[in-house]
Amino acid sequence: MTAFTTLPLKPALLASVETLGYDEMTPVQQQSLPPMLAGRDVIAQAQTGSGKTAAFGLSLLQSLDADTIRLQALVLCPTRELADQVSKAIRKLAANIPNVKLLTLCGGMPLGPQLASLTHDPHIVVGTPGRVQEHLKRGSLHGGGIRVLVLDEADRMLDMGFSEAIDDIIGRIAKHHQTLLFSATWPDEIRGVSKRVQKDPVAVTVDAPAEERPAIEQQFIELEQTSKPDALAQLLSGEKGQHALVFCNMRKDVDAVAQELDRRGHSALALHGDMEQRDRDEVLVRFANHSCTVLVATDVAARGLDIVALPLVVSYDIAHDPETHTHRIGRTGRAGQTGLAITLCTPRERPKAANIEALSGAPLPWRPLKLAPTRSKTLQLAPMKTLVIDAGRQDKLRPGDILGALTGDAGLAANDIGKIDVFATRAYVAISRALAPKALERLRAGKIKGRNFRVRPLG
Repeated sequence: MTAFTTLPLKPALLASVETLGYDEMTPVQQQSLPPMLAGRDVIAQAQTGSGKTAAFGLSLLQSLDADTIRLQALVLCPTRELADQVSKAIRKLAANIPNVKLLTLCGGMPLGPQLASLTHDPHIVVGTPGRVQEHLKRGSLHGGGIRVLVLDEADRMLDMGFSEAIDDIIGRIAKHHQTLLFSATWPDEIRGVSKRVQKDPVAVTVDAPAEERPAIEQQFIELEQTSKPDALAQLLSGEKGQHALVFCNMRKDVDAVAQELDRRGHSALALHGDMEQRDRDEVLVRFANHSCTVLVATDVAARGLDIVALPLVVSYDIAHDPETHTHRIGRTGRAGQTGLAITLCTPRERPKAANIEALSGAPLPWRPLKLAPTRSKTLQLAPMKTLVIDAGRQDKLRPGDILGALTGDAGLAANDIGKIDVFATRAYVAISRALAPKALERLRAGKIKGRNFRVRPLG
């Protein structure tokens, strides 16, 4: 049974569901609502558009006591835009429950009006971690009565560097509460958060129909060693080459390939074990936040690299063993995405290809590649540009402070701001390339968290 009427929902909520035209539950609602309504912690893998907001919205409203004037539910979102969407959705679901007070608290907005709205406790707060944390620290928001905590798009919040803020918020709210965690992907970091903040959670994953399941398409191309640079440049000029990981077997080849791609106009960076840790960190930051389009790496250096939307992986050198090859191609085709894995193979490398074929138990998909005439250098710029702020966790700098400065005084839209990484002594923020000079100028002229910090472009 997939009708909402099969659930033990308040009549007021069933009336809202009917008004909104929700007839049948979506798969994520069908799997997550029963345990959530029973008070269980839930970790759910859910994409945008899956119906997750209605699922946790109905659940938190079901447990809400509108006659008790205190904060009872807190929803954390990565951006102001998402927080606004979630707030609107919950308000619609609560339309038939009298006197429900919901506040949206986000960074980049004036603090004064928010403080005035908090004179009386709301029942529900939807907000971004940095601003919610600030209000809890100030005492303008009281978390002692919270029954339900929702972490929406948790993977994106971690990408934006909100992990410490979330942990601090959880330490400031009621100890015994229900925690609902929704994420498009489940990397190790998300599983770690779940272990820290949830108690025996029910895991919900919704398999896409077979025809919609992500797939990794493999292609093997045989060519001479001298043709590899031209072949790689041509492959990276395709649509999927806008964010690609290229594997080489040797460190010296990583540097040579990255330099050759850069010479041809590609935004490429090298990653290998001979680099200083800070340089490696900055390369990974730039690749993850789309400030470079191609990362050339050894297998060892790429361990722990967790980039969700990676459309293309190229083995410039065929892997030494089939297990390493399997690990390489598994970097693409994640989180509902389709992926392409291309392996360049010289005649001398054919025995390695035969080993891969033996392990897979199926013929390898060889394809010809007709090399186009060499073109003059054409710049293929990355969509984002990274700015470095010479301050970090030691300076009590949080992602929300940077986001607030950029969307406030600097006047940028949240959509123009990418991944934010805060390290001990410095922070990195990705800005849409066309707006990076403006953001740099405004940050240098203005202040972050009331202080002046040195800001410079990276790369």
